[in-house]
Amino acid sequence: MLCGIWVIRLFPQDGAITIHIDNVSKSYSPKQPLAVNGVSLEIRDGEVLCLVGLNGAGKTTLIRMTSGIILPSRGEITIDGSSIVKDKLEASRRVGWVPEYPNFEPNARPLPLMRYFAGFYNLRGREAEERIRESLDSVGLSDYLNRKLSGYSQGMKKRFSIAESLIGDPQNILFDETFNGLDPEGVVFIRGLINNLRNQGKAILLSSHILTEVQGIADRVAIISHGTLLKVISRNDLKNLGKDTIFITVDNPDDNILSLLGKYGEPSWKDNEIIIKDLVVGKEEYTDISRDLIKQGYMLRHFQSAGENLEEYFFSLVGEKL
Repeated sequence: MLCGIWVIRLFPQDGAITIHIDNVSKSYSPKQPLAVNGVSLEIRDGEVLCLVGLNGAGKTTLIRMTSGIILPSRGEITIDGSSIVKDKLEASRRVGWVPEYPNFEPNARPLPLMRYFAGFYNLRGREAEERIRESLDSVGLSDYLNRKLSGYSQGMKKRFSIAESLIGDPQNILFDETFNGLDPEGVVFIRGLINNLRNQGKAILLSSHILTEVQGIADRVAIISHGTLLKVISRNDLKNLGKDTIFITVDNPDDNILSLLGKYGEPSWKDNEIIIKDLVVGKEEYTDISRDLIKQGYMLRHFQSAGENLEEYFFSLVGEKL
């Protein structure tokens, strides 16, 4: 375990709002479009909210503003009730930030650097040493404490960044493209870490372009394009995104089955399975499809409808806005 005690997982709707992003905008130059434009989001205890968007969509800018690394041009961000603009020091103490590309003094070694970070949280003496060792052990770096950070791989630097960000046991954790560039073992580690932190009741804001990971871990997904928030999707809604597709398997297929199913949408074959896309009927009429097949003498083995996956839905939504 990292820091803090294990608790029963809170459902997002039951947890308190700990990160409040209210109508936030960021301008880097008056000659360029807004990097973030009027975004409002709330993240609760025990919730993972994932930001998804193309490169340049504004995800990193939004996370950096939430961490206090940069300040918004307009709007307000509060962390546990403290303003990141008016009370930056107190708000920043309540946030752990893991950047996409951790950058540390190359000649630094883990233990002295962690002691420096511990001082920011007023951790001293034995308490600091125990917390430091526990954090580094939890991310798998106990065997590399005498190595300079310049000798760490990118994955090891990310693990050290995680240990550093959690040393103060913050309630709110920000992961910026943390899955990016990791090997399979690293991906599994980060996935497990995020689940553990959520189970401890932490509020987690995560950005990623690896949508398969997002769909598996997110409680909600916020889709951003050109700095603008397009849509927020709940975990329940992730199961029913976009237009349905129907998947059918029969024991006795023939050349006539596609003609029969043509009135319901656009049927096609794929690996001995019939797939119907662009449906022209609603869910309440799906039973008509199976009834027609049975009536015509087809032996129905499998019938399933499914919405688009997150990647398909994302590109259909963002593509309409480009």
